[in-house]
Amino acid sequence: MHLSHRYNQHSTAEDVTEGLDLSGQIALVTGCTNGIGVETMRVLAMRGAQVLATGRTVEKVEKACRGMQGFITPLALELTDLNSVNQCAATIKEWGLCPDIVILNAGRDHAGNLELVSGIEGVFVANFLGHFVLINNLLPLMLVKNSGRIVHVASNSAYKEDKGPPPEGIDFDNLRGEGIYNAQDAYGRSKLANTLFSLELSNRLKGTGLTSNAIHPGSVLTNIAHNFPAEVRQALKDYAHKLLTPSQGAATQIYVATSPDVSGLSGAFFEICRPIDSRHLKFLNDSAMAKKLWIVAEEMAEGHLI
Repeated sequence: MHLSHRYNQHSTAEDVTEGLDLSGQIALVTGCTNGIGVETMRVLAMRGAQVLATGRTVEKVEKACRGMQGFITPLALELTDLNSVNQCAATIKEWGLCPDIVILNAGRDHAGNLELVSGIEGVFVANFLGHFVLINNLLPLMLVKNSGRIVHVASNSAYKEDKGPPPEGIDFDNLRGEGIYNAQDAYGRSKLANTLFSLELSNRLKGTGLTSNAIHPGSVLTNIAHNFPAEVRQALKDYAHKLLTPSQGAATQIYVATSPDVSGLSGAFFEICRPIDSRHLKFLNDSAMAKKLWIVAEEMAEGHLI
């Protein structure tokens, strides 16, 4: 039996790393001030990794990791500011560090009206484009090392028809607010973008020692909906008993980032610590859309890529 079959939706990040010694490994984790990012940071550090933990400010990360055991280095990273993304990557290089593990965990949702960041839809920038720039700035270092795992925290919103992306997947003609704005579509689009980024990156990494995989952490009780209307926040609280805890929600991304079970596996989509059969899921394996997304992202990030 495959080891991951031991785990279910109730397994925690500590469960899936039991017995692992990550000493000597460097793990970069985005979004370490809330939710599953905090637990991811904590468990990786507890297992011996040096964790480069990012948040919008160093102070917020310092507060989030206070009292945790292990070696945690706070870093400022504002994903909607590509200059901040560049500075974060430059700082890592200046320190002479190269991540063995990158978990692109940070994410936001939005329930209001359209917000543009440098002329681009804001959730798309925060969840996808900032991470795209970060990885492309770190990739040369990682390729020299020729080993490492990149984990993209996506969602089943990448493919679910009832809460997923627009009908065409990535609506390339509406990334700058040209058309009708729908907050649910925007979130689904950003999570599909995370997944397609992982797919295209895995293709570009073939023949190297690096892997790229996407995951759905499950439905987790976090504060991602903190800016939603009060009635929506209350509904989530009422439903909380059916949601995963951050400890359970962090399990899949840490498993994919560290487990010997998945060494060498790339281009997969994981749920509950196992790769799912995504062939029947709309858009997840659309390599043409993934290639186009990469090109469009390069154009959007012009001046911020090495």
